[in-house]
Amino acid sequence: DQIGLVFNAETSTELVNYYFTTTSPNIGIAMRFMRDAARYPLFDERQFEQERQAILGELDRSESNPYGYLGRAMNDRLFYKYPSRKNPGGNRETVSKATTDTMRLIQSRYYIPNNAALIVTGDASPDAAFRLATDLFGDWKQSEDPFVKFPPAEHPPLPKSEGAIIRQPVQNVVIQLGWHGPSIGKDNAATYAADVFSFILQQPDSRFQRALVDSGLVSGVGVLYLTQRNVGPITITVQSTPDKARAAVQAIYDEIKRFNEPGYYTDEQLESAKALLEAEDLYSREKLSSYAHTLSFWWASTGLDYFRGYHANLRRTSRADISRYVTNYIQGKPHVGLALMSDEAAQSSRLTPEDLIGR
Repeated sequence: DQIGLVFNAETSTELVNYYFTTTSPNIGIAMRFMRDAARYPLFDERQFEQERQAILGELDRSESNPYGYLGRAMNDRLFYKYPSRKNPGGNRETVSKATTDTMRLIQSRYYIPNNAALIVTGDASPDAAFRLATDLFGDWKQSEDPFVKFPPAEHPPLPKSEGAIIRQPVQNVVIQLGWHGPSIGKDNAATYAADVFSFILQQPDSRFQRALVDSGLVSGVGVLYLTQRNVGPITITVQSTPDKARAAVQAIYDEIKRFNEPGYYTDEQLESAKALLEAEDLYSREKLSSYAHTLSFWWASTGLDYFRGYHANLRRTSRADISRYVTNYIQGKPHVGLALMSDEAAQSSRLTPEDLIGR
């Protein structure tokens, strides 16, 4: 509080991120704080227990939200063999059993300079920042690459499609379909195609939106591909009502069948999607505190070369690229179909698990 240092941390599927915000005169103090936290953690038992209780409280709040069940159910089914590898928040069992010894093992294995990036943004001199980094981190010895010594689990393909109804006390019906998408390092071209096609589908003038939203079958549609090195998920999520849920699901699958038709989207929509995606990305970089998070995400999941070439590769995305993406990852591929609804809605909608996987 005395020096105006604000700090926090977050964990996602492929990144652990510690971030500090302060004023320019205190950059040295902030960077020293970061060095000590990463290299010389105390793991005080009392503080550790306080943090455990805080995280358990976060988990309780998440589990009290009925909509949280949908995300967990999708994750557990899409990544059925190693679901915990896609659930960085853990669960009550893993958090309750965590020990300071476990923390020290993780710190010694992964908190090493050749598995870390130090990102400085804002009102700071590059030369001064590099000098500080060298002074504070220069003697940090490299260690064996943890991802070579302890390779991440490879998520196997889905053996078959699976549908399920998740019963929770909610007013509407939320339907979500999920597929295994492309992975960085294995099919980079498909990751750009996924971003572009998802953007096209979400535009108000898209055929997908007209068939679902303008028809009144659903009140909203979300299409998402999350770029990941180890299997990025593809999801389509819609909100509907019990009386329209079955028709909405059928309409989604009818549209999926048409994704590769020549006229499903126009050349103008394709070029507009690429231009707007690039503009959105550039705009997101204007706020430097957010830009630090953006850089850390791309560094961890894709590498900075992917990030630097993102705009150029977006522009190169063609109809053929999108067609290949749809063919290889969506149409006719094993997937998961879920519906979140109340007991009453489940009875009145007559929606079945088979409906949810397009049968």
